[in-house]
Amino acid sequence: MRDIVACLNARPSLQYHLGFRGHVTRTNFAYANERRDWRVFAAVAEVLIRRASQLYRDEKSDPDFPLVVLALDASLIHLSVKLFPWAYWGQSRATAVKLHTLISLKGSLPVWAAITEAAFPEVKMLDQIPVEPGAFYVMDRGYLDFTRLIRLHQAGASFVVRNKCNVNFYVVESRAVDKSQGLRCDQTIRLKSTWSKKHYAVALRRIRFRDQEQNRPFVFLTNNFDLPALVICQLYQRRWQVELFFKWIKQHLRLRRFWG
Repeated sequence: MRDIVACLNARPSLQYHLGFRGHVTRTNFAYANERRDWRVFAAVAEVLIRRASQLYRDEKSDPDFPLVVLALDASLIHLSVKLFPWAYWGQSRATAVKLHTLISLKGSLPVWAAITEAAFPEVKMLDQIPVEPGAFYVMDRGYLDFTRLIRLHQAGASFVVRNKCNVNFYVVESRAVDKSQGLRCDQTIRLKSTWSKKHYAVALRRIRFRDQEQNRPFVFLTNNFDLPALVICQLYQRRWQVELFFKWIKQHLRLRRFWG
């Protein structure tokens, strides 16, 4: 705070154009910071995100992919125990906050973000993310919650989420697949359990894929029946860009302190 005040007072002739009406001291700076609504800074961040997205509007993308593909994920941002004792979480005596982010896979730019306490469940972010009709939302299996995924479906958006082994379903229809591409099945299914049927009563598409390089099986659920099965699998593979985004943040942005 001393550094900021010293820099502002070093050029007093420019303070008026920055919106300051009088002399800046550490006392009034701290008072204003404590009472400033954080939504002001969130609005500025949204403006900057929109400006950055314009730089990638002419970037070429795969013609088989949807125009808007968003990857949702979260990551822990670890903090100093001495500086941020309010951020204790779990029993590890560590401090952290959780950054939830929607990344556009065109340009790998964030389009929406939220910061919560470290213990906040990631799946609850499905209640808060902005839903754009026609967009594709790609998520890991931590976001598999049919009571929340129905919100995306009803809003006209599509989703791809990795399946869990304990999901009960029955097969309505099976379609032929090219197993040389790694595909194992492409099915239309309906949920079987009473709770799931109550909250997600429409049909789902289940695609099973084996990654030949890693020799790992993947099972995906989606509400989109138009795209080829292989494109659905490739969309999930592109989700790795959000992991790279978090890695970049942690390697290059040193978060020493928070203001506000």
